[in-house]
Amino acid sequence: MEADRAQLLNQARRYLEDLRLFEGGEFIAPVLQQEEQGGDPAPALPSARDQAGELEAFRLQICECTRCPLGQTRQRFVFGDGDPGAGILFVGEGPGEEEDRQGLPFVGAAGQLLTKIIEAMKMQRSQVYICNAVKCRPPGNRTPAPEELAACAPYLERQIEIIQPRIICALGRTAAQALLQINSPLGALRGRLHQYRGIPVVVTYHPAALLRHAEWKRQTWEDVKWLRREYDGMEL
Repeated sequence: MEADRAQLLNQARRYLEDLRLFEGGEFIAPVLQQEEQGGDPAPALPSARDQAGELEAFRLQICECTRCPLGQTRQRFVFGDGDPGAGILFVGEGPGEEEDRQGLPFVGAAGQLLTKIIEAMKMQRSQVYICNAVKCRPPGNRTPAPEELAACAPYLERQIEIIQPRIICALGRTAAQALLQINSPLGALRGRLHQYRGIPVVVTYHPAALLRHAEWKRQTWEDVKWLRREYDGMEL
């Protein structure tokens, strides 16, 4: 009985936290306040402020990285951007020219398309988190080399640990392979719900590929609709 009550309180806390994160308001539940005044309080969930602080501390720790040759050719280290407590995490391949210039992920033409995709999901870009498998631009926007992906892998892993997303969307083959540690082609990865350390992963096309192949947009739309359904069906 007591365990059930604690579970309900934790679910209520998660729900209220989501309201605060996604609606921007402050919500107070009297029942939770009463519970905290007597007896052992239920475990507190990490707040968006705590996660933001952890992410910023981690960014400062690694932003001068030179673990691979990309650290010698970049203009800016592109860490990530968005809601530090986001339920949905988008992972791309690596920064492009505009991202390298601004120090932010997905701000070029492909980023503008990604923003439209997120808005078509009835969400705002500020409600998700976006990062890349590698944090520095490969020269000429080439595909990151295996050793470059390996050098950045601990950084992506730590970001995911801090954000604790409910679901991840891998944008393109490189991002999917970096997350899932498999060498399957994109066609074999799409349409299946994968797992990254217990977190569901949906794989779809990279927005840059859609700029070159408009015929793939319909398939991508089906992927992101599925992603949204999976996310909406998860327990708060």
